[in-house]
Amino acid sequence: MSLLVVLLSVGAAACLGFGFVLQQDAARRAPMSDFLSPRLLLDLMKVRSWLAGIAFMVCGMVLGALALGQGELSVVEPLLATNLLFALGLSRALTGQPLGRQGWGGLALLSCGVAAFLLAGQPTGGQAETDPLRHWLIIGVVVGLALVLAASARHARPAVAPSLLALAAGLLYGLQDALTRESGQLLADGGWTALVGGWQPYVVLSIGVTGLILVQSAFEMAPLRMSLPALTAAQPLAGIACGIGFLGDQVRTDPAALAGQAAGLAAIVAGIVLLGLHPALPGGKGGGAHPARDLLSTEGGGI
Repeated sequence: MSLLVVLLSVGAAACLGFGFVLQQDAARRAPMSDFLSPRLLLDLMKVRSWLAGIAFMVCGMVLGALALGQGELSVVEPLLATNLLFALGLSRALTGQPLGRQGWGGLALLSCGVAAFLLAGQPTGGQAETDPLRHWLIIGVVVGLALVLAASARHARPAVAPSLLALAAGLLYGLQDALTRESGQLLADGGWTALVGGWQPYVVLSIGVTGLILVQSAFEMAPLRMSLPALTAAQPLAGIACGIGFLGDQVRTDPAALAGQAAGLAAIVAGIVLLGLHPALPGGKGGGAHPARDLLSTEGGGI
């Protein structure tokens, strides 16, 4: 694991975290008639804070792609999960809310979880999976789960729907990271001709637009704390699964190493949940009347 990969991954996480805060601040004011519709993106394009958030997100994706080109997905994904730390930092600066025990506890769990997973697993690169059936099976499972979650969100209670949408988007973003790495390998091996002739870059673009609609719809419905933890937890899990499943990433498989990796992933998820529920994250208030947010409050889902 090189220092350059760490710096690129953490830089990407910072841009993503800042971008999510700015995007949610704009999306929470969008009309619910745009829910899960491409019209939502068209309306948000008129909002400066959302455009700034997208600019941060694009910067984060570029840095993430550079990190994936230099290191293994199983290394980059846990580091990208630290975007929640930067989202919390920006929100804390805006709200003046101290971290307290919850914030510091979540920070420690997330940081130690990332370190534990990387130290226990010691991910390394290997030969990419050449079996097309296995390749498409993993992609199909990830996309299928995302579709089920997104469809369930349409009929779920407002207190649950944002998390379902964020989980679906996180799964797609993890898959997008894996296919971004494959696209980079195509470019390195065969140049632009191979890249343009491959299916991966077009799927990456499609997943990016779909994930963006899901995320903005989740941000539109409820406070950031209702969606960002699920998004941040699902992406590295899906990415690591794809990295090991068909990109050839290898991790140690002895019992002690597997136990350490499982403990690290559990700590990452627990830290994400603690940080995501921190009072410093935007509460979604001040956006005017909003039926879904009002219902969240009456059902006890608002914070």
